[in-house]
Amino acid sequence: MRPYILAESNWKTLKDSNFDLAILPWGATEAHNYHLPYATDVYEGDALAGEAARIAWEKGSKVIVLPSIPFGVNTGQSDIYLDINLNPSTQLAILRDVVEVLNRQGIKKLLIFNSHGGNNFKPLVRELGLIYPEMFICFSNWFQSIDKKHYFDEEGDHADELETSLILYLRPELVLPKAEWGSGKSKQFRIRSFTEGWAWAERQWSLISEDTGVGNPMQATKEKGELYFKDVTVKIGKFISELCNADLKDLYE
Repeated sequence: MRPYILAESNWKTLKDSNFDLAILPWGATEAHNYHLPYATDVYEGDALAGEAARIAWEKGSKVIVLPSIPFGVNTGQSDIYLDINLNPSTQLAILRDVVEVLNRQGIKKLLIFNSHGGNNFKPLVRELGLIYPEMFICFSNWFQSIDKKHYFDEEGDHADELETSLILYLRPELVLPKAEWGSGKSKQFRIRSFTEGWAWAERQWSLISEDTGVGNPMQATKEKGELYFKDVTVKIGKFISELCNADLKDLYE
């Protein structure tokens, strides 16, 4: 039993516990090229949050990782078979209920541990911040925590070299043989402003990728995934410790 993982804990242990920070991993259930499991984002979020929490816990941080939310925003993939969508308004309702429990029970800090690029928690955090001003609610995107160019050769953002390497390290039994991997070749908007990043429109997934991947996974290895995993969790573990120790009345300098 890991005492910082709620799903593995029991009432005997928890009834006299006090935590400074709750972590809510939030993933998605969606196709990841031909070769990766639909729960790729969930497996990644669970493993990264759990290991980062262990690092922080062993430094004395009182942190508890909640069970993952397995569904995310997949509005651009409505025709991809069994990609399960949660609308942003549904996410807000779920998140509000979780925050209500934490606030009532005295856990005043929440980190939403985002593991899916389609999730956008900024407007949700803004709205809940007005409803629960005594709570400190924040979110992180682990896939933006360190520069992946130092670890991987190919660009991409979905079932790419990065994600394939991670799952080869975390859950290799769920990865199809390399001969069955798709190329991850994808199309971009013809309108340049969207590709420059200062204008945005949702990508229609079935029109941009034949195999649902975005990014060539062919150079992925277990070793790359292990190195990236360890470096990301060390950085996030430090962040979790800082959050646990932070004085909510003295956050700025």
